[in-house]
Amino acid sequence: MTVDNLLFFAKGHIHKDHAKILLAELLGKNPLELLTCLDEEVEASKEELYKKEVMALKEGKPLQYVIGNVNFYGEKFYINENVLIPRFETEELVEKTIGYIKDMFNEPVDVIDLGCGSGVIGLTIESKVPTKRVDLVDISSDALRVSSINKEKLNSKANLILSDMWSNVTDKYDVIISNPPYIKTNEEIEEIVKNNEPHLALYAGIDGLGCYKKILSSIKEHMKDRCLIAFEIGESLAKDIEELIKNTLGDVEIKVEKDLSNRDRFIFILKK
Repeated sequence: MTVDNLLFFAKGHIHKDHAKILLAELLGKNPLELLTCLDEEVEASKEELYKKEVMALKEGKPLQYVIGNVNFYGEKFYINENVLIPRFETEELVEKTIGYIKDMFNEPVDVIDLGCGSGVIGLTIESKVPTKRVDLVDISSDALRVSSINKEKLNSKANLILSDMWSNVTDKYDVIISNPPYIKTNEEIEEIVKNNEPHLALYAGIDGLGCYKKILSSIKEHMKDRCLIAFEIGESLAKDIEELIKNTLGDVEIKVEKDLSNRDRFIFILKK
């Protein structure tokens, strides 16, 4: 079948834009390039794979899992069903954190990414600011295998640590960052997320605070004298997390910041 034939087939099942993205990814082209090669014959093995991917998308599998990668902060990262699909809000978290690092530190920093998933947060920070050490921590060995692939692709020197937050971590850090699970167990979320993304990385107890409590309970022993802590949060959790921080850390500067949709989405803790 030709490129044109395959696109015609796909458009009968999925959105035309997704049809182009899938085929372009499979053929190693830019979606716009497809218009210049509509008469090109596609080898049988790729034709078969493309049709399988189209049907997977039709049946509700997220596009990012079907193509096996996502663009995050200008870099292509490998992902699969063992990790969350990185969101735009997490790019904002990284952008803001990089800004704070540049303001607070004049020397390379030690960074830990707690609940790293695919590694996009820690690996992106490593590529954008001077670092001495970057540790990627996750409770899931399957998630760490995804991080490992991304580490190799980026020629990163990051360390991978299998750990339930701090349980296997002994060092202190200049920067502690986390986008932990924060969805309440009874909270309604999109079906495509609920049915496809790992619940271990989504849900955090009846109040959504389980992971923040776990992180904050032992955080003091892992903070250097000057330290930046950065959290992505659920939009309804800001006040509760602020209270946890005050009870745990006392006199520190706490900043709650909004995402581009004007929702409380980030908390930064500055210990100077």
